[in-house]
Amino acid sequence: GTERTLTSVPPADMHDTGLSARTAGASSSSPATDAGDDVDESKTRKAQPAFVAAAYARLHSPYYAAASLLLLAVAAAAFLAGRAYPRTDCPPLRLDARFLSLPDAAAASDFGSLGVPSCRSKTGKTVEWTSKDLLNGLEEFVPIYQTRPIRNNMYGMGFDHSFGLWFMARWLKPHLMIESGAFKGHSTWVLRQAMPTTRIISLTPRHPEKYLKKGPAYVDGNCTYLAGKGFIDFGSVNWEKLLRQHGISDLSKVLVFFDDHQSELKRLKQAHKAGFQHLIFEDNYDTGTGDHYSLRQICDQSHIRGGGHSCFWDSDEARLRLKRKKFWEKAVEIDELCGKDDAWWGVRGYMRDNFNHSNEAISHKEHFQNSRLVESVLDLYWELPPVAGPSLTHQTRYDPARASDPIIEDGRHGLFQRIGLARFDSSVFNGYTQMAYVQISDSMLRREG
Repeated sequence: GTERTLTSVPPADMHDTGLSARTAGASSSSPATDAGDDVDESKTRKAQPAFVAAAYARLHSPYYAAASLLLLAVAAAAFLAGRAYPRTDCPPLRLDARFLSLPDAAAASDFGSLGVPSCRSKTGKTVEWTSKDLLNGLEEFVPIYQTRPIRNNMYGMGFDHSFGLWFMARWLKPHLMIESGAFKGHSTWVLRQAMPTTRIISLTPRHPEKYLKKGPAYVDGNCTYLAGKGFIDFGSVNWEKLLRQHGISDLSKVLVFFDDHQSELKRLKQAHKAGFQHLIFEDNYDTGTGDHYSLRQICDQSHIRGGGHSCFWDSDEARLRLKRKKFWEKAVEIDELCGKDDAWWGVRGYMRDNFNHSNEAISHKEHFQNSRLVESVLDLYWELPPVAGPSLTHQTRYDPARASDPIIEDGRHGLFQRIGLARFDSSVFNGYTQMAYVQISDSMLRREG
């Protein structure tokens, strides 16, 4: 079996490398003038001596002393009442002053105001690329994306994840690329742009050529398709035999891309059993969303910074989620997040699989054990950041408070336009779901069922 008691692994924040810095508006060291020219200077001007003397006399009168005691008593009562309700570790929502004058002011939120959990690795290893590498890659990818054969990739990858897949495949330079789930072939095309001559193995129930009858699709000439009548599920493939046929003996040179809406815990186990080390998960859904159990959901644990949730309807988190649901389509309210007996993990306490055709209830203990199992094999975990802030992309779906800092931060309109991102319709930026890159090691799960 795979359930076991595992030792704790020290937290490792994979966002320290490869992500852009915090926005200036969220920093307490930002100058007041950043908020605009209409700052009330009377709040910062030094008090005059006469004013200070008068204020001192008033504060020492019996009336003001009594009033002060009353206010102190009210404050103490409010503090004790607040302590009676469960609280989360979430800081209060703060809007960046730079955006308060904009129509979409709600787009600007303090990073992680709802908490952003991150899977913990055994080693604390970070990705090799930096925020500058991502920005340079973005400039190179924009003209490539303009040549995509499938212009309207509805239900498929948008710009953010297309860039992420292209960037990571090009950086890692694998000798073989495997994709599970190809749909119309857009991801195959992205992989081909990254590695023009590298062999691809594509596993997908319906061959992309079938979509050509109804519209644009992509079929690659240097790809082995296990599709249609020849389809084999990733977990049923004889990988040792197939890789040998492709001349591959070093599995560290293979990149596996999952976009098949299957439980990522299941896929992680299968990939680990086969000996694969480099994996990318496209739909890494946040807690309470999606049609399969994702790594983001698995690693959303109360003992992890940014993880865990409160199901009390009057908690800080409930109030914050209610506010954000007004602005972000995929934001999740407390009554959507929490199921029977306040089960918030997975999706309302369920571990979804296979496009949500399989829906298994799991206990909090099982959810916790799943996270320990994942941590036991993780050498590296990294979530692709959004390419740009919502005030630039005008996306309205995902809540930026549950995402990493964007590569191009809100307010950098000149850079956004110079790179060429402004020419794309806002709909191509609506598909962000925390794409994750992981490295796994050859340890205790190998060859287990």
